Amino acid sequence: MKHGAIDVSPAKGLRVRRTQKLLRDALIELIEERGFDALTVGEITGRAMVSRAAFYRNYQDKYDLVEQIFAEVMQALLNAVSEPVTEHPPQIWVKFFEHILEYERLYRALLGRKGSSWFALKMRASLVELVKQYERLPLWRPAADRPLYPATDEFVPALVAAMLVEAVTWWLEQSRPYTPQEMAKRCASLGSAIFKETSTWQ
Repeated sequence: MKHGAIDVSPAKGLRVRRTQKLLRDALIELIEERGFDALTVGEITGRAMVSRAAFYRNYQDKYDLVEQIFAEVMQALLNAVSEPVTEHPPQIWVKFFEHILEYERLYRALLGRKGSSWFALKMRASLVELVKQYERLPLWRPAADRPLYPATDEFVPALVAAMLVEAVTWWLEQSRPYTPQEMAKRCASLGSAIFKETSTWQ
């Protein structure tokens, strides 16, 4: 909750979660029908049968609604980066694609033709930070004590992040021909190849 005192009672928490689910479901339906850019908060609350006051107790605007959904999993993924990594594909990327699967309708709507370029850019920016942290781990580090690329070079993490967004978009548009595990394996292999190549750059 962003405004006012926080009521942590079980009943209050249940009402908040129910309100958030109604708003998120309404958002997805309206994106599929009309597109994200044309939507207003009034249309979202009307479809959800939730008051505008309830909306603004949870979110600042429609962008904040979408951003909070994505921020929840990104924070969980960032927290998981510090865990030991020995398997391939790394579990963090499996979790990422499992999250995409869980919120398939939302991502399909937001990344599709009626979606939002704002969301695609936001997703890429968040993944850049994830890639920057994750690149330090063994499976993406081609040689000990060897820099992957100059510290000031934003090109490589931006490239990998863009690849991941495009991979998600393709995966959903093609009705998920591969499992989350297979997608994670393919993307981790591509990411490793990119970092291996850039480790040779001067």
